[in-house]
Amino acid sequence: MTAPNAVTMADPLWRPSTNAPKLWAITAALTWAPIIVAEIVAAILIPGLPTWLVGAIAAVTVLGAAVHILMVPAWRYRVHRWEISDTAVYTRTGWFTHERRIAPISRIQTVDTERGPIDRMLGLATVTVTTASSAGAVKISALDQDVADRTVAQLTEIAGSNAGDAT
Repeated sequence: MTAPNAVTMADPLWRPSTNAPKLWAITAALTWAPIIVAEIVAAILIPGLPTWLVGAIAAVTVLGAAVHILMVPAWRYRVHRWEISDTAVYTRTGWFTHERRIAPISRIQTVDTERGPIDRMLGLATVTVTTASSAGAVKISALDQDVADRTVAQLTEIAGSNAGDAT
């Protein structure tokens, strides 16, 4: 039962780019690559390792990598959302643990854009909204570059017209 005068919050409206799952899959693959290489090197260089042990470790690694590379990006894409209003920046992120962040516009100190090599290859960017919060910055990840540029411009305009003190 909801309390009278309770505020109900809608989920943020916008998803990241349709290229976001590709970004997350590539990042996951790059995370697993050194682990797989290390296992192959160990299997070759350490004499006497039981075949069943090498096989079991390889099976667990392949299963973990497959889930992380093939399933987690799609799962994350279903969860990740973001939205900007005249009063706040809203994000919902996570794949296993979901996190909702709401940053009031009046608390915005800086708005930054970041593009790593894989982001640039896929035409993506991350917008970071730094606020006067001990929880840290709010990140809107895996946006198409033009959407990120428009978002930064919109946030800058809204924050600039807001009379808040950003502390």
